[in-house]
Parts: sequence; structure tokens; C-alpha cells
Amino acid sequence: MMAGELQRLPEGRSRLRRTSQTPPVDHRHLRKSRKKLQVVICVLLVELCERFTFFGIVCNMIIFCTVKLGYDNYLAATVNLCFIGASTLTPVLVGWFAETCLGRTKVLYLCALLHFFGTAMLPVVAFPFEDFYIDAHHMTHKLDPLEQQILFYTGLLAAALGIGGIRAVLCPLGAYSLQSYNQHQLLSFFNWFYWLVNLNSMIVFLGIAYIQQSIAQNLGFLIPFTSVLLALIAIHMMRNKLTYKPKKGGSLLTTLGVFLNSFRTCCVRYRHLSGDVVSWLDRAKENNGGRYSETHVENVKVLAKLFPLYGLQLLYRACITQIPSGYYIQTMNSNLHLNDLMLPIGAMNVISILPLLLLAPLMECVATCLLSTDKTPLAPAKVITLGHACAALSVLVAGLLELRRKAYPQVEQTLSGKVLHVSSMPCFQLAPQYILLGVAEALVTPACSLISFQLTPSHIRGISLHFLTLSYGGGCFLGALIVQLLYFCSGGNFYPNALHDGNLERFFFLLASLMAINTLVFWKVSYRYLDLSVRGKAVTSSSLTEKLLHYKAALRFYDTVEHLSIDSVL
Repeated sequence: MMAGELQRLPEGRSRLRRTSQTPPVDHRHLRKSRKKLQVVICVLLVELCERFTFFGIVCNMIIFCTVKLGYDNYLAATVNLCFIGASTLTPVLVGWFAETCLGRTKVLYLCALLHFFGTAMLPVVAFPFEDFYIDAHHMTHKLDPLEQQILFYTGLLAAALGIGGIRAVLCPLGAYSLQSYNQHQLLSFFNWFYWLVNLNSMIVFLGIAYIQQSIAQNLGFLIPFTSVLLALIAIHMMRNKLTYKPKKGGSLLTTLGVFLNSFRTCCVRYRHLSGDVVSWLDRAKENNGGRYSETHVENVKVLAKLFPLYGLQLLYRACITQIPSGYYIQTMNSNLHLNDLMLPIGAMNVISILPLLLLAPLMECVATCLLSTDKTPLAPAKVITLGHACAALSVLVAGLLELRRKAYPQVEQTLSGKVLHVSSMPCFQLAPQYILLGVAEALVTPACSLISFQLTPSHIRGISLHFLTLSYGGGCFLGALIVQLLYFCSGGNFYPNALHDGNLERFFFLLASLMAINTLVFWKVSYRYLDLSVRGKAVTSSSLTEKLLHYKAALRFYDTVEHLSIDSVL
């Protein structure tokens, strides 16, 4: 009996230990809520630090290129737009590299190092403050212009790659669990998500404006310090497993491969064996002589429906990028004095952010009131059309205000130690064009994200958002290309170095005309994106709808098989 009791006792103790080690349900829920709160705080801090370094570079680049390097206005705007475009595209490219080649942890550490290297090089080498170059004998040492440009572009490239890796690993939009949200909840999420992003941007611009107003040299030290803080938060999130990984469901290379294979197979078929298929993309399927499975091809067919939406965002994004390029140069050549106070140029960017912060809560209240009275809010496609019209109107107003600005007499104004001849028109009179672009951004960006999310199946929504990001980055490069083309075609008249000697307003009028045509084209094709009630299903033809219904059912079946196999192994 004693032996039997002694044998039972360790079992009982082991059972007691196991039950004592298992945390109660309330503690688990508390831990999850604390972890979510920690993740939200860390992501907001990462966004704040990353935006500060990003806008700290962007806000100083045109002044540095024109005043310090002696670039013309068109070339300074091109460099700035290319940096913004590269910083927008690198999250997609570096994210793909992290998933397929090096791993998320190694890529994050590497990009944090690149980010610090780039942000430390720019203020020390490219945005020089005089005290740094004066030695004990009060001799000023200056870099050779060629060396300065090489280090400048090296720092920009390193900073862009670093920004891309940090955004891709720590702040991927596809990692949020939004699969069970309805259309109103998704739009509400995107409205508040971009509201928080723009709130961070406003705080950053106010900080940069204060620094530029008080002691501009401190900005050189604050940018690399913020980069170090960003790296520490990133390492903390990675070590404590506070990063969320987006759901896998295809890749950009696979999508592009389907298009190339379909095109090549079409050429071969028409030349030799012409077969009948419903869509030309079906020729990439294995049973039609292609290289890709039916699942991959059907994914691409769903995404192809959104390509007009992505393509028509290019010119819109080129208009939005006038804030750090054309509008910035226009403000720089206006009177920045308010009584005895000289306003920093970055303060005008705050005016474009205010509509974003005010419209998001207002749109949320209006949508909630309409839904409570069983009325349907305005369709996202119509909201995008309205936003595109606001962007075209903003650029048109910029051209009219440029004519008004040139009518004022010129005065002398000192920027970064250089005396410039600028218009005496107060810079605050340029506020309407900034406000209209802010309204356009508040209307377009959440609605585009909603359509990209709602019209694709859950397993390829990450790819859909990647294509939307690519269109945003491509719009920045398109804006740079338009600046270059119009400069050379007009002999420098449409983007002059001295605004009072040229016709910058013609550049704005031409861009406004192109944006108006873009708005009309989107209005004509917007019927494709009006019905968002069915997720991941086509709305244009009944045959395609049946195919996608069958496709979605097949995907659910495959997911069920996968879960069952995992459960059986466990």
C-alpha cells in the first residue's frame, strides 16, 4: 500500500504542477491585450521616427540641391521625387527579398544599419553645418563638389533601402486581420489608419518647422539620433516577437510570370496552333500549354481587373507629389515673412495635412448616420472620382496663383545663407492649392485601399496592396519624368530656375489638363468597382462570376485539407 501511495503521489504532484503551470483564461486574455497594446505603441513610434527621418530629408533636399549644389529647380525636383518614389517602392522589393532570400530578422537588422548609415551621412556630408567644418585654427574645410554629390546620393540610396526594409518587416498593412470585416468596417479601418499616419506626419512637420525656425543645425544631429531610436525599437519588436507576418498567397514574380507566359504562348498559338480560350491569360495554364497552374492564373485574372485602378493612380500620384516639388519651389520663391517672423517652408505642408485630419472623423460620422437610417453611403469609386477632381482643381489653382504671385513686386529674402529675389506675395495665399490636395488625399487613399482589399480573395490581398504601392511609387517617377520632359521640350520655360523669368504656371495648367482627362477616364471605368458586396468575385460578366465562385470554393476546400493534415500530424 505504501508503495502504491508513493507511486500515485508523484503522478498527483505532476498533475498539480501541470494545472498550476497552465495560466487561466483571464490571464491569457490579459497577456494578449497587453501584447496588442505594446505592438500598437511600437508601430506608432516606428512610424513617428521613420516619418521624422524621411521628411527631415525631403524638406531639406530642394534647398540643399539648389543653394548648396547649384542645381536648377527642375533637377532638384527630380532628385526629390526619385527619392520619394524609391522610398515608396523599396518596401515591396525588400519585403519580397526578406521572404524569399535572407529572412525577415536579418533583413531588418541590415536595413536598420543602412538607415543609420544613410541618415548619418546626409547631415554630416550633404546638409553641412558650418561649425562642424571649422577646426581649432578657425579654418573652414569644405568637401569637393564631386565628392559631396557622390556621398549625397550614396546616403540617399542607403536611407531609401533602410526605410523600405523597416516598413516591410515592422509595418506591413497586409498583416492586419481584416478578413471578417464588412465594407463599412474596412473603410473605417483605412480612414483611421491613414488618419494616424497623417497625425504622425503633422507632428513631424511641426517638429521640423520648429527646428528650422530656431537652430537649423540641430536637425543634422536629430536625424541620425532618431534613426538609432528607430533601430532600437525595431530590435525590441523583433526580439519580443511583436511583428506580425502577412499571410502568404503568391508573389509578384509569379504574377508577372503569368503575364509574360500568356503573351508568349499567345504569339506561338497564333503563329502555329490557334486555340479557343475564354481569356488570353488562360493560355498560361498548364492544360493550355503554359507553365502555371490554374490557381495561379485565376489569381492573376482577379488582380487584372484592378489594373485600371492602379494605372489611373499614377498621374494622380504625380499631382500629389507636387507638394514636395513644384509647390515647394513656389513657396520658396514667395514671401515667407509674417510680421517679424520668418516662417519655415515646412509649415505649408501642415496645411495640406489638416484636411486629412478633419475629414476622416467627419466621413466616419456621415457614414455611420447614413447606415443607421438604412441609406447607402457614397460608393468608394465615386469618392475616388471626386478626389481626382480635387487634385486636378488643386493644380489648376496653383497655376492661377502662380500668375498672381508673379504680379507682385520682388523683394530680397535669405534662405540657407543665400539671398534670393522672391515675390512679395505672402506664402499663405498659396494655401488653397495645399488644402485641395489634402482633401484629394483624404478621399482617394482609403477608398483605393478598400477596393483593393474588397475585390480580391483573402489569400492574395497582400499582392493586391503591393500593386497599389507600386502604383504610388511609379507615380513619383512619372512626376519626375514629366518634369524632365516639359523642361527640355520648353527649353526650360515651363520649369524655370528663376520663376519670375519663366512660366511655371504653364506646367501647372498642362498637368491639370492631364489630370482632368485622367479623372474622366476613371469615371468611365469606375462602374467596374461600384459593387463591393461580393469579395473576390467579378462583377462584369456572369460567366466570369461563375468561374470565380467555383475558384473560391476550390480554395476553401484546399484550405480545409491543409488544416486537417496539420491537425492529424499534431
